[in-house]
Amino acid sequence: MRAMVRALVLAVMAAGCATVETTPSASVTTLMPDSERWFKLSWQAVPEKNGDQRRLRGYVVNTYGEAAARVQLLAQALDSSGAVVGQRVEWLPGVVPGFGRAYFEVPKMPKADHYRVTVWSYERIQGRGDGWVILP
Repeated sequence: MRAMVRALVLAVMAAGCATVETTPSASVTTLMPDSERWFKLSWQAVPEKNGDQRRLRGYVVNTYGEAAARVQLLAQALDSSGAVVGQRVEWLPGVVPGFGRAYFEVPKMPKADHYRVTVWSYERIQGRGDGWVILP
């Protein structure tokens, strides 16, 4: 019980740190500094039907033994100098299992020199199917 209360307090504190004033940019690509440690992403850009936009399709691989829920991805379109020319934050549907992967698509990205996709935010969860505990 004490661990659950502690987890809840930490979750509330973490939520307070992620304010609406925090916005993605060329230098701010995640709200979770450890996300690059726990997730690997791969994607490709494919033309949308109209030809003027791109759809990013790929996978998020969870390299950690605990599942992740409420995952948000930041997709950024970058010009040849690395400046952001377009970006979207998209929810990943469902849960990314521990040591598992989940498919994603980010539609309606502008044409660009290259793209970057990062995990913007997530919540770790523990459980065995009879109940989940969200961890900060």
